[in-house]
Amino acid sequence: MIGVAVVWVRGKNMDRIAGLSEYVESGELKERLGIPHREKIEYRLLAQGEYNINYIFVHPVSKKKMILRVNTGSQMHLENQIGYEYHALKLLEGSGRTPRAVYADGSRDKVEYGVMVMEFLEGHALDYRREMLYAAQCLADIHSVPVAGDDGLIMPENPLQAILDECNEMVETYDRSPLGDLQKKRAIRRMLDRGQKMVNKVSGYGGYRCCINTELNSGNFLINGEGKDNYLVDWEKPLYGDPVQDLGHFLAPTTTFWKTDVILRQEERKLFIRRYKEAVGDRYDVEGIEERLGLFIPITCLRGITWCAMAWVQYQNPDRLIRNEGTFRKMESYLDDGFLEDIETSFFA
Repeated sequence: MIGVAVVWVRGKNMDRIAGLSEYVESGELKERLGIPHREKIEYRLLAQGEYNINYIFVHPVSKKKMILRVNTGSQMHLENQIGYEYHALKLLEGSGRTPRAVYADGSRDKVEYGVMVMEFLEGHALDYRREMLYAAQCLADIHSVPVAGDDGLIMPENPLQAILDECNEMVETYDRSPLGDLQKKRAIRRMLDRGQKMVNKVSGYGGYRCCINTELNSGNFLINGEGKDNYLVDWEKPLYGDPVQDLGHFLAPTTTFWKTDVILRQEERKLFIRRYKEAVGDRYDVEGIEERLGLFIPITCLRGITWCAMAWVQYQNPDRLIRNEGTFRKMESYLDDGFLEDIETSFFA
């Protein structure tokens, strides 16, 4: 599996992307993949996220499994979302912790959406209770890859403020919707206001930057165990930013609760950071990580809640191309009055 939210079987949903079957048989794609024109690419629907649909096929020559990834939207408001994701994967190829991307086409000339082909990676979703060490090692290797500010990644000048700006933009969808609950709107606004006060006390960030993932839920890790390759997949929203933004997202309750219903204890978070720093070693300066986590974790909670609020409204549209019922139920859990109160009490009281 590779960064999936729900598995589909082959059937009526197979060809819902108009022109895709003709596109994969085109000469350009086959030439880039080293597939003779006479060989047919037999792909099948594997799984989907909120903004991508993943298909799997076996390369007719190498016999290796590959992923055909179709991008249906951009959370970053990019014209060429799939090209941006492809570029990030190429930058991180030397880490050995990400899928190897081999083809991308963001032109949308022959098919309505961006298309990428990458290698298929084996593994299962991360178990927070038993496998956090593997995630620490994986992130340490990714964050230690040298990346320059002019390497083509988006770089927020103030990472914390950038997240808050995104939160305020996303929550507007819920605030303006007559479907939104007034009490929930007020609770989210209180936390956003308090979060802004926290960020106002920070003058900015001028330390180490690298390519960060920003979407570190357990399903985006592919774990194979001790002494084996463990990976991080699903690079929709990479940035050139503070690695602590990734660590804060990984440890935040709004992340761990998303796929597993786990809320990490303080001692578990401390152990993870200690293992991460050990894995980094002297590859970059890890000083000040704990202090910055004290800001990134609560601000990340706001990001998770405001995304759910926005997506909850979007899910009311019956014409939405991708709809995961499990995701919708989880959104409602995040907008539950009790959950909002717990987050507010823990981080914004």
